[in-house]
Amino acid sequence: MNTNLTFREFGIALFFASVGLSAGAKFFATVFSTTGLQWLLAGACVTVLPLLLVGILARTVLKMNFMDLSGLLAGSMTDPPALAFASNIADSDAPTVAYATVYPLTTLLRILSAQVLAIVLFR
Repeated sequence: MNTNLTFREFGIALFFASVGLSAGAKFFATVFSTTGLQWLLAGACVTVLPLLLVGILARTVLKMNFMDLSGLLAGSMTDPPALAFASNIADSDAPTVAYATVYPLTTLLRILSAQVLAIVLFR
């Protein structure tokens, strides 16, 4: 590893440490307040519920196997590390194909939903 890269990585680590220390002072007070718990619950619901619903429907209704389902969920989260894990345990390219099928649609829908939310919320 060269010196320039080492200093860049060290600088990023210092930046994250300073941001964490300044945000950490009020973190627990914010999280355990009434609105903080509501935001935490809303974030968990928005993150977990769609994945659970898609996973259950794809497995029960569409009868997808585990490898296709792994690629589908990795693509829906736009999560390359999850795809790499699924590809390592698979004997075929099934996770990669499912990922490549879902990823472009997910990216497009994220862009469109952000625009729609901005229009609806900031009228």
